[in-house]
Amino acid sequence: MKEIGVSGSRPLVKEVCTTCGSHDSTERTWMMFPGTDVFARIPFHAAHSIIETDQEHLDFETKKLHSYVKDKTLLISEKGALADKISPAVLKSLVTLTGNNRK
Repeated sequence: MKEIGVSGSRPLVKEVCTTCGSHDSTERTWMMFPGTDVFARIPFHAAHSIIETDQEHLDFETKKLHSYVKDKTLLISEKGALADKISPAVLKSLVTLTGNNRK
């Protein structure tokens, strides 16, 4: 396949990413797009940006599922289904705990 663009040209502005630092805008990397069987050779920073966006979406979905599990666990506890294993007060305190996130 033929590369599009002028080889040997320099970018007018040096690109600097806030997370991965400075990079060569002509550097390309292979990436398989989510939900497809298509591999494409795209600029490194574009692949990096796509992966970061996907990670943010996955983090949001994970937090949503954690919230759902906590709500259902509290509901089960309030019905007394877990009372023989763990007291409702202890379970409620464990479920409502908050911790430091990765970010």
